[in-house]
Amino acid sequence: MGKHSATLCGVLVALLCLGTSIAQAQILFQGFNWESWRKQGGWYKFLRGQVEEIASTGVTHVWLPPPTHSVSPQGYMPGRLYDLDASKYGTAADLRALIHEFHDKNIRCLADIVINHRCADKKDGRGVYCVFEGGTPDGRLDWGPDMICSDDTQYSNGRGHRDTGAGYAAAPDIDHLNPRVQRELSDWLNWLKRDVGFDGWRLDFAKGYSAPMAKIYVDNTSPTFVVSEIWSSLNYNGDGKPSTNQDADRQELANWVKGVGGPATAFDFTTKGVLHAAVQGELWRMRDSNGKAPGLLGWLPEKAVTFVDNHDTGSTQKLWPFPSDKVMQGYAYILTHPGIPCIFYDHMFDWGLNHEITILAEIRSRNGIHPGSKLEILKAEGDVYVAMIDGKVITKLGPRMDVGNLIPSGFHAVAKGNNYCVWEKSGHRAPAGRRHY
Repeated sequence: MGKHSATLCGVLVALLCLGTSIAQAQILFQGFNWESWRKQGGWYKFLRGQVEEIASTGVTHVWLPPPTHSVSPQGYMPGRLYDLDASKYGTAADLRALIHEFHDKNIRCLADIVINHRCADKKDGRGVYCVFEGGTPDGRLDWGPDMICSDDTQYSNGRGHRDTGAGYAAAPDIDHLNPRVQRELSDWLNWLKRDVGFDGWRLDFAKGYSAPMAKIYVDNTSPTFVVSEIWSSLNYNGDGKPSTNQDADRQELANWVKGVGGPATAFDFTTKGVLHAAVQGELWRMRDSNGKAPGLLGWLPEKAVTFVDNHDTGSTQKLWPFPSDKVMQGYAYILTHPGIPCIFYDHMFDWGLNHEITILAEIRSRNGIHPGSKLEILKAEGDVYVAMIDGKVITKLGPRMDVGNLIPSGFHAVAKGNNYCVWEKSGHRAPAGRRHY
C-alpha cells in the first residue's frame, strides 16, 4: 500500500509540474491583418482552413479581430456591440465555428475589444451623432450623450465625467466612470465569453481609459488572458535615433499591468522599437545599463507580450514596420527569450516564413522556455548579440560569425538563417527528421 501511495504521489507531482509548464509556455498568434475583412467568403471561414497549421507551431492563444458591427470595415469604429452578424469578417455563426475549431486544438481565443470609443447610430436634438444602439430588441447598450466624457466637447452634452485617459478625436469617448457603462459593458464582455466562446481580451487603445477602469472590466469578466495596446514610439535623440534610456516608456507599460493586476499583460512596444533599431547595426541596444533586456521584458517579463509587427505597424498600414530583411532576427529573439511572443499572420503565411518560425517555436516548446525564463546576456555589441536562456538555449543575432568561446562545447546548432543562429544544449536534440536548418 505504501509503495502504491508513493507511486501515486510521484505521478501527481509529475502531472502538477507538467501542468505548470504547459500553463507557462505561451505563444500568441495574431490571426488577421488590416485587409482581412476583404476576404471573399469571409475571413472567419477562411481562417478555419489554417487552424491546423497555426496549431502546429505550438500556439496557445489566438487574437481575433473586433467581432462587432463597425462604421469602419476593420472593426475599430464599433457601434452596435451585440450585432456580430454585421461584421465584415463573417457572421456570428462563422465566428462561433472558428472558435470551436481553435478550442478543439486547445488554443484559446482573444477578442479585440474596442471600448474606449463608440460610433452612434442616430443624432440627438442638437444634430450630434451621440445616440447609440446596442443591437438587441431591449435597451442594453442603448445610450445617449450622458455616456460620453464631458471633455469630449464635439459629442458630449457636458453631463458625463471627464475622460480618464487620452482623447480619441474620430469618435465619442465613452465615460467609463458611469456605473451603467461599467455594468453593461461587463455584461457584454461576459456574453462574448459565455455565448460566443471567447476566453480573453486584447484591449484596443488602452491609453484611452485609465488602468483602474480596465481593472473593473477584467475583474468583472475573469478572462484567462488580457493584453493591452499602449502604443509608445520611444524617445529619440536629436540625431533621430532612439535614446539609450527608454525607462519612461517601459514605466508606462509597467504601471498599467500593475494597476490592472491579475492576468493583465501589455504589448511590449518598447522592446519592439529598440529591437527594430538594434538589428540595423546597433545590437548593443539589446542590453540596458543594468545588464537586462530593454523594454518591459527587462523589468516584468511575465507581463511582456513581445512582437515584431502587427496590423498597425506592419500590414498595409506600415505605421512602424520592422526592417523587412531582418524580420527573422526579430523572431529569433522573441521566440527564444522570456516574455510571451506574438506571431503575426502576415509573416507566417503571406511572407512564407512559416517554416523558419515553426522551427523557432518548436525550440521554445522543446526547451520549456516560458515568460519568466532566466535570461543571461553574454555579449551585446554593434554587430553581435548573444544570450543564453535557462542554461539550455543560446541565441545569436547579427552578422559577426566568430563569437569566440561563448558557445560551450555541449551545445549544437538547431536553427540558423539570415544573421541569426540558435544552439541547444545536448540532450534536447530535435526528433529525427525535424532538424530543418
